[in-house]
Amino acid sequence: MTDDQRLLAVLAAIQARGAIGEASLVQAIVHAEQFVAVLPETASTLADLGSGGGLPGLVIATRRPLLTITLVERRHSRADLLSRAVRALDMEAQVTVLAGDVRVLAEQAPRSFDAVTARSFAAPPVTAKWAGRLLVQGGVLVVSEPPTDDPTRWTPHVLAASGLRDLGREQGVRRFERL
Repeated sequence: MTDDQRLLAVLAAIQARGAIGEASLVQAIVHAEQFVAVLPETASTLADLGSGGGLPGLVIATRRPLLTITLVERRHSRADLLSRAVRALDMEAQVTVLAGDVRVLAEQAPRSFDAVTARSFAAPPVTAKWAGRLLVQGGVLVVSEPPTDDPTRWTPHVLAASGLRDLGREQGVRRFERL
């Protein structure tokens, strides 16, 4: 079984439990690959906020095996599914699942991640706040964006409050850098 077949099988099991709502897992993986495409090659640590059913976190882990990844999920039932997925994909050395609020990670490991990802995590001010607390200087936040660009989503005030600079939108994701 190839890595993608294993990944699809694991995601299908998570989907069957109701933690992934997308109809097409193949399309969900394609979207997650947009995160992979814009992550800095130099990144060695990544936190995925609100990991839910493992998108984009598990795809990133598959595509970037040298990244040390923390999947943050406060719903314990979903965190349990993620832990099972990590074991099924033999990624225990690479991926940690934190079953708790992002606040816990920000307290335990402030400013210690090269990259933070968020897909449907929270409103921009909340996402920016936690990413700003987790990212090292020069670190990158990558978020999923709606199909149409909304200039009011990421206001200068929200970004300044979190120490982030907008690097722009690329396809379905937007990148920010921690100043």
